Amino acid sequence: MSPRTFGRSFVATAATGLALGAFGQAGAAQEAVPSPDWADAMREVHARFDGIPGTLACFGDSITDTMAFWAPLPYERKNAPPDMEEAFTAVNDYLQPECWRDWKGPEFGNQGGQTAAWALANVDQWLRDLRPEVALIMFGTNDLSNVDDGTYREQLSALVDRCLSNGTVVILSTIPPRSGFAERAAQFAGVARAIAAERRIPLTDFHREILSRRSDDWDGSLPQFAGHEGYDVPTLIARDGAHPSHPTAYQNDYSPEALSRCGYSLRNYTALMAYAEVLESVLR
Repeated sequence: MSPRTFGRSFVATAATGLALGAFGQAGAAQEAVPSPDWADAMREVHARFDGIPGTLACFGDSITDTMAFWAPLPYERKNAPPDMEEAFTAVNDYLQPECWRDWKGPEFGNQGGQTAAWALANVDQWLRDLRPEVALIMFGTNDLSNVDDGTYREQLSALVDRCLSNGTVVILSTIPPRSGFAERAAQFAGVARAIAAERRIPLTDFHREILSRRSDDWDGSLPQFAGHEGYDVPTLIARDGAHPSHPTAYQNDYSPEALSRCGYSLRNYTALMAYAEVLESVLR
């Protein structure tokens, strides 16, 4: 595939904040675009990789181990824009099938309630067993009440470095905002951005994507959402104030309206587009 621009990128860069996307609107003229500023560094990492191409590990807590994340993408993408469909086709052709749904659970690096410290204690085993070509990493929501910014930075940096040393390309993700910890979550998101810039790795900025759509009412625990229960709340964070929402009316929907009302649709969209850009810029 030739690089093409598309309307909006979901991989941040150190130099410009947003990279030019690899996939274009249907029928758009092909244009040569610069490689993202992390591409050369990740190509050097990928040159050390000796596992099976198309393996993707998702390291994280309950926001990752749920089947609402990543697993639904091959089955339903209602109202998906053309650039998303093009990205999905490229990813689906490349990704090992088991990495869509089967790589769930602690042996695959994702479990509810866990922290960056848990990941750091177990990552060497995951890397030996899974030998992933790419790792998408999101930890921090459960760290908010347990560690300070410095400890979080130290642990997350070490986790990233273990993966890079293994020849595994890293896509780092910021955590979503959390009710009662909004300022701390913003600080942790800043830590992830800084690590991505320093290591020259791709960053999918889930925190920023949420706030760009629902700056004042992302929090499903707010009084105006009292008529809703659990994950079935029409904003981006569920009634518990911590997890992405998953309202029935907007599940697996990728229209602009749905992407401002279903937290898991938004995360699936941004993660897919980030991986597709890594596929185009590094893995191929």
